Amino acid sequence: MRRVAMIALSAATLLALAAWQSAPPADGDKPPPRRGQGGGKRKPPQDGVVKPSMDDTMQANMYADNWFTLYVNGKLVAVDSIDFLPHNVVAVDLLPEYPMTIAVLAKDNADPKTGCEYGRQIGDGGFILKFGDGTMTDATWKAKCFFHGPIDRDTANPRVRQEPLPADWFTPGFDDSAWAAATEYTQERIDPKPPFFEHDFKGAKWIWTSDLDLDNTVVLRKRVEKPGWKPRWTTKPDLDTRPGLG
Repeated sequence: MRRVAMIALSAATLLALAAWQSAPPADGDKPPPRRGQGGGKRKPPQDGVVKPSMDDTMQANMYADNWFTLYVNGKLVAVDSIDFLPHNVVAVDLLPEYPMTIAVLAKDNADPKTGCEYGRQIGDGGFILKFGDGTMTDATWKAKCFFHGPIDRDTANPRVRQEPLPADWFTPGFDDSAWAAATEYTQERIDPKPPFFEHDFKGAKWIWTSDLDLDNTVVLRKRVEKPGWKPRWTTKPDLDTRPGLG
């Protein structure tokens, strides 16, 4: 009898477990919707106002040797939080609007007086970027150097050449038509460090100016067109995020 009772108890336990697994989860147990999967029904617009949601955003992954700051459509959207070492990946969410002008100020580690690093060594730069909409770095970007050295690779008597940044280098209206195309470099040449390999950079190219070793401060620019694109949302920000404003 005891054995029969134990078998009956086990069968009842299995039936209860199966019923629990097949039951719909309570609201508090539902996993959050993944971005880009709709996230369920949207709330109807109030007074005709449609607000953007996280489903409208995309992720941006960036890696620089050694440091960068990124502007999109004239707005500062990302700054490398580590200005030297270790090299790190910066990943942020962006709300894209097209046409989209991307402007990057990238800097290699270099003494402003000598252009050298670690005393009298010559370093090298490198930058890579990939956005969730498929935008990525390649030779279609524009590139210009603003700090070069040591001139002629002379580390014994180092000299540098510097040029001030244009005041509007990061704006959509800036004219970069005379700039050279960015130069692509192999991953072996750049030799990125973890956590680069833990993020999605598939298809993106490492870029810089034509002199990876001696060009220490560069600006990289790209305009992304998407003909016919219109935002789903109808709102615009009321706040002013320009530096120095309250």
